[in-house]
Amino acid sequence: MSITEPKRRRAAVLVSAAVVAIIVAAIAVHLNGSSSAAGPAANVAQIVTPSPSVPVSVSGSVPSSVSVSKPPASKPAATGKAAPVAKGGWIPVDPAAWQKQVAAFQARKVDPVPAGVGNLPEFRADCTYSHRRADDPIVFPGLPGASHMHSFVGNKAVDADTTAADLTRYTATTCKPVVDHSSYWVPALYDAATKKPVETTGFRVYYRSIRNNSKGVMPIPTGLRMIAGDAKKKVPTPRGAQGQFYCAFYGPGDLDGVARSTNGNWPICGEPATLHFMLQFPDCWDGKNLDSPNHKDHVAYGSDSGCPAGHPVRIPALTFDIQYGVKGTQQGYYLSSDPVGRSASSMHGDAFLVWDTDAMNKRTKDCVVQRRTCDNNGYLD
Repeated sequence: MSITEPKRRRAAVLVSAAVVAIIVAAIAVHLNGSSSAAGPAANVAQIVTPSPSVPVSVSGSVPSSVSVSKPPASKPAATGKAAPVAKGGWIPVDPAAWQKQVAAFQARKVDPVPAGVGNLPEFRADCTYSHRRADDPIVFPGLPGASHMHSFVGNKAVDADTTAADLTRYTATTCKPVVDHSSYWVPALYDAATKKPVETTGFRVYYRSIRNNSKGVMPIPTGLRMIAGDAKKKVPTPRGAQGQFYCAFYGPGDLDGVARSTNGNWPICGEPATLHFMLQFPDCWDGKNLDSPNHKDHVAYGSDSGCPAGHPVRIPALTFDIQYGVKGTQQGYYLSSDPVGRSASSMHGDAFLVWDTDAMNKRTKDCVVQRRTCDNNGYLD
């Protein structure tokens, strides 16, 4: 089924996606062992620049009515030397830019809610496939071809050299709404029999509260980078395993599939289900850094009582709801991150987040803080 389902079915879709996301989030919290929370609202404006650090500057957004594509990048000349290895580091938030966003968010009034709007605290972006590259501007910045193959959705200009400023400047996107200039990517999926890529047929990014309250939720800062999942994890994913692909459609069905691939790692779906994957990101931020050396230490999973003391800023939690228009085969599939083991455990996702700032503020306040159901453009009625 298309990810742009008829309005009469949207409520069921959102409910089912929310249930799965909450389950995944609960598992993630358990595995990460979140500590007791400090009040996020009290520390939201505390911005400390760590050392060592790499400064970053993000200029103002291009007007959302202007869609700009990045010109093709020229390839570096061959030198005969071994390719350099990317070195991770802390990337501090621009204190002035963040404080300006916080002030605008706090000053913004909630828009009137139309009758009949649901109470799922979320908004979303629906995206389509954009391009494939063996690039990763978060893990291997400036190193084209250094990564395994990724499938990108969202911003069309993304390559190994992409920065937050590029996402702000080059705004052509495969996502709706177009005010989302972010880039999202996952390892490319391949058919094991044909070795041909299998691209997503639906890619929905939820921004939501995965808790029973929205106390202290703040907007996501421009330029935040996050990774969920583990590209190095290579363990079997048999029926019932955590972190497996599952079979889904918008109705009841066997999530584990009616059968399995020969190696047991991939479900074979019954009618009319197709392969899906759900990936949950953290919902707490340290308030200081847009990235960290391992791309995870600057964010954390919270709990219903709040965020850990070291990550006091509660933000909307991203959830990737990814659909592939295939049903499964005896030979199964493999991810570019594990072509030998052919399990699904190395599935992971990257998010390089740049929205029009006012649009991010508006949706966070109207939808997540106020706990009202929104779609790509606002309230879902």
